[in-house]
Amino acid sequence: MDTHESDAAVIAASLRDPDRFAELFDRHHGRIFRFVSRRVGVQAADDVAAETFLVAFRRRGDYDTAHEDAAPWLYGIATRLCRAHARTERRLLTSPPGPAEPGADDAFASSDAALTPAGRARLRRALAGLRRAERDALALHALADLTYDEVAVALGVRPGTVASRISRARAKLAAALEPGARAADGSPLLSVNEEALDG
Repeated sequence: MDTHESDAAVIAASLRDPDRFAELFDRHHGRIFRFVSRRVGVQAADDVAAETFLVAFRRRGDYDTAHEDAAPWLYGIATRLCRAHARTERRLLTSPPGPAEPGADDAFASSDAALTPAGRARLRRALAGLRRAERDALALHALADLTYDEVAVALGVRPGTVASRISRARAKLAAALEPGARAADGSPLLSVNEEALDG
């Protein structure tokens, strides 16, 4: 077995030998889990991540093997499953701020700056104000580090549509978050990782 086989080759091989699909799981589960946990919370992430691979396994015969990397396809499945857990997502976006769940990163916050409760609440309100399509595109780009082309594959839209959605999302977030707001100690109230959001 070639350890450098493309995802497309592994998926094709799994049609004959279903056990080969485990290789795809091993390659991508960590990234999918981290992305999903930021969308639906750590508690639901195990189920949604597992369901992502179950759906992918069931639909592997429909995979377009012209795409060597299956990550955008898996992120697309995960995004649709996150939508199915809308109640959980809505609860996370609108619940009063509390302590972060252990191991969970706040969506779009830089890893080196924790959000204050007020910053977390402001971020949740701002994200809740985005259209679902804008939030999905921005999350795939910023949280999953997908390129615009990969986001387009994941969502089944054109790259130009992705660029428009992310641009609108950024503008809405910038307006809602009052850039430069500071906490009482002088630290940023909210730190949005601009590098991760740049196209």
